[in-house]
Amino acid sequence: MIEFSEIQNIYFILPILGFIIGLFGTMVGGGGGFFFLPILALLLKVPAQTAVITSLAATLPICIVGSLGHYRKNNIDFKVAVLFMVTGIIGAFIGAEITNRISDLALKTAFGVYSILIALNMVFSAGKNDVEREGEKTRISPRSLKTFKGSFFGMAAGLITGTFGTSGTAPVLAGLFSMKIPFKMVIGTSLLVVLVNTFFAVGAHFIVGKIDLTLVTFLTAGSTIGAVLGPRLL
Repeated sequence: MIEFSEIQNIYFILPILGFIIGLFGTMVGGGGGFFFLPILALLLKVPAQTAVITSLAATLPICIVGSLGHYRKNNIDFKVAVLFMVTGIIGAFIGAEITNRISDLALKTAFGVYSILIALNMVFSAGKNDVEREGEKTRISPRSLKTFKGSFFGMAAGLITGTFGTSGTAPVLAGLFSMKIPFKMVIGTSLLVVLVNTFFAVGAHFIVGKIDLTLVTFLTAGSTIGAVLGPRLL
């Protein structure tokens, strides 16, 4: 279902927030949903289920514009992307079903736990030195291992996207980095995977959820511009 909420004064800061999220989202391979959801649920007090699908809808323009920008710069590995997409789509539908079956409080609590886990992962990852020495050859993973990684991390990303309305970037990036592909290729490929997962998650939620097009309009007014600039700055 589609609804239009009454415009409030606080809505006018959303294009600015959207621009920042769109700019940096396309520079790190994410759609920005991880930030849209707290803005909607905590700052604007939007009901959790509505916040999830509205966040997904607001993420789509960032992913579309960002993916096109990276495609023009040959920053997408389509073969690797497909590995993540197949199970990611399945995960997105499962996640959407989970969201529709749990309460607002349970959804917010689960997202809080997920956010803490992501933060801890960032802290521990920052202490590791993953930089390869010059002249050292990159080890290529066997095809079966690549398939497993793509399927596993793709499913995780799809579940997160469908459940929380975020882009599910963290597991996608983790999987892509583990495959030792170039950094810019990781960013572009991640955006394409996030785009596909988000598209199917929106479709799954649309049947039973409510999209607030007023909020989507204000958020995407700035995020689309940021998404255009992101790949160029990168």
